This record gives sequence, C-alpha cells and structure tokens, in this order.
Amino acid sequence: QVQLVESGGALVQTGGSLILSCKSSGHIFPGYNVAWFRQAPGKEREFVAAISRDGSRTDYSDSVTGRFTLSVDNALNTVYLQMTSLKAEDTAVYYCAAERRRLSPSRSVHEYDYWGQGTQVTVSS
Repeated sequence: QVQLVESGGALVQTGGSLILSCKSSGHIFPGYNVAWFRQAPGKEREFVAAISRDGSRTDYSDSVTGRFTLSVDNALNTVYLQMTSLKAEDTAVYYCAAERRRLSPSRSVHEYDYWGQGTQVTVSS
C-alpha cells in the first residue's frame, strides 16, 4: 500500500514560484507512474503533469507547459512539482497520485489508485 503526502502549498503573488512535494511511504521509482492533478472550487479535478514509472518521460498539460517542472528524488521517495510564473488561474488544491498498472502515465483521474490529501495553492493577483 502506497501512501502519498503532499506539502508545499502556500499563498503567493502572481508571477511567483512554489515547489510542491509528494512524498511516498514506500519506494515508488521505478514502478509507479506518478501524476499531479489540481482542483479549483466548483471545477473538476484536472491533470497537471505526470512522470513515467521509470522516470524517463514526463507529460504536462498545455496550461502549465514551460512553467511547471517535475523532478524526482529516489532516495527520499519524493516527486517535486516546481511551479514558476504562477497565475491566478493556478489557484487550486493540488493532489499527487500514483498507479503501477500502466506502462505510461495517464491523464485520467480514474487511472490512479493512490492519492494524497492535497495541498492548497493560492495565487493572488
């Protein structure tokens, strides 16, 4: 059983930066595809970024490409989401998720078996 804990959410100004962390209770690389999703008030949870189970491939939504970057620290069982040039529309609760059935990470919330509790990111304009 994998347990995920996100941290790093905060209140920042437009144009600012944050680094979110997703720490696993156990070893997740290699083996698990890991993704970040976000959910703004009144909206559905949406895909943000994902990294493949061997860490060789990443996928970003169009809205964050060029601004957000994924990285992994295998020794700490942690996946990081570095966010720069933040916009008001990035305001949401950010969740990390993991699964190990697929060869490549999915953009669908329904494909992920393990979820963290979320961390709030608020970008003030």
